[in-house]
Amino acid sequence: MVARKDVDAPPEAFRRALEELRSARLRPEVLSEEMPAPQRIAPYSAALSADIAVAGHEAGGGRLVLLYDPAGNDAWEGTFRCVAYARADIDPEMVTDPLLGAVGWSWLIEALESHGAEYTAPSGTVTKVASESFAGMADEPSSAEIEVRASWSPLGPVGPHVAAWGDLMCLAAGLPPVPVGVTVMPSRRGQRTR
Repeated sequence: MVARKDVDAPPEAFRRALEELRSARLRPEVLSEEMPAPQRIAPYSAALSADIAVAGHEAGGGRLVLLYDPAGNDAWEGTFRCVAYARADIDPEMVTDPLLGAVGWSWLIEALESHGAEYTAPSGTVTKVASESFAGMADEPSSAEIEVRASWSPLGPVGPHVAAWGDLMCLAAGLPPVPVGVTVMPSRRGQRTR
């Protein structure tokens, strides 16, 4: 967590949001931990990083940054802003699908909606990258990734937004969505220690 240097204790609204960020329930495939947050974007910020583990293999990962400016920000249309990044390996043949970008964006919207995470001012990009190796690396298999970079202003509690970010990463990694009302059992590894 980063707080303004001229203030010892962050405002109550940010302290509550930070607790929700830390206690949000994520799927067992999401191994998360706190990481240093950017210091110049907002007076207060916190961040998580995560890896998605499927059958012992890292299938993706991402970051979530929570920004807070008590004075508000016109571009955010509020005082809080979530900035998310999710990436996952995909089949190289999927890169040519012209609908992949729209599908990637829909994963975010569906994850937010499934958690009842109300928001405003969404924006972002979906990038698909393919790599093919040549010459001395010709034995390396082709690979591809999808990256979703997004930001939105949460309305209400932050916890559902953190859970939606976790689901976004899982969907990008090819894991099926968890049906509404189903509770995912914690994994043996659980979340990383913070």
